[in-house]
Amino acid sequence: MSVDEPQFLEVGVEPNARRIAYLHQPPPAEGGTGLIWLIGLKSDMFSTKATALAEWAPKAGFGLTRFEYSGHGVSGGDFLKATLGDWLEETRAVFKQVTSGPQVLIGSSTGGHLALMLLRDLMRNDPGEAKRIKGLVLIAPAWDLTEDLMWKKMPPEAQAEVMNNGVTYQPSEYGDPLPITKVFIEEGRNHLFTGEMFDPGRPIVILQGLQDPDVPAEHTRRMRKVINPDCIELIEVPDGEHRMSRPQDLELLYKAVNKVGGGGSTAGEA
Repeated sequence: MSVDEPQFLEVGVEPNARRIAYLHQPPPAEGGTGLIWLIGLKSDMFSTKATALAEWAPKAGFGLTRFEYSGHGVSGGDFLKATLGDWLEETRAVFKQVTSGPQVLIGSSTGGHLALMLLRDLMRNDPGEAKRIKGLVLIAPAWDLTEDLMWKKMPPEAQAEVMNNGVTYQPSEYGDPLPITKVFIEEGRNHLFTGEMFDPGRPIVILQGLQDPDVPAEHTRRMRKVINPDCIELIEVPDGEHRMSRPQDLELLYKAVNKVGGGGSTAGEA
């Protein structure tokens, strides 16, 4: 099987069963550290950053697992019916069933939110599995996606459309208008980082472009109010935009992964 030929994992039960596509490269050395790439909204596992990581990871001694949430790429499921809870279930299934040994979660935008959600979920419900997570590397993390970055930014007429019709379509610089559904917004309120401060107990390195209009820098800075700031290292890139996929951005990403992951294995440095 080609390394770029997806495998599939069945997640959930009918009527909400989903077929989730993933690609898995084990670490080059037994017992080495793996990376898990969590995609952004409406992205896929063949984006610029994902493919760059796939080329870089084995040279640096890391494995890499990447996958697509339901309603994305070649995974099954209907985007209009999807929720953050579904994507958390899929992320947890990939983590538990596809990976083994120590892992670093790398989340881009919405993937940053899901990386934090997975860590919190495992720390609460499966601490043995949570111990496998060495740390997180987040790129423009949309840690308050549904409330702060979606619902509160909608004009009143769009909010009314969501409540009355169940969906609104918002303009997107990345392609077709983005559908935002009532179920996505309402279910997303189950996954907010509010109330008691969350202590991840491991390092979180964040790369944030200061020219990012989608996940503004101030949104990322506010993470320190809800997540233990002692665990957070925030690297702000003055000319960086949302995608952070230029060669110089990728170099920052590799350095952050090496810092959190400890170089993958004794065999690999890059």
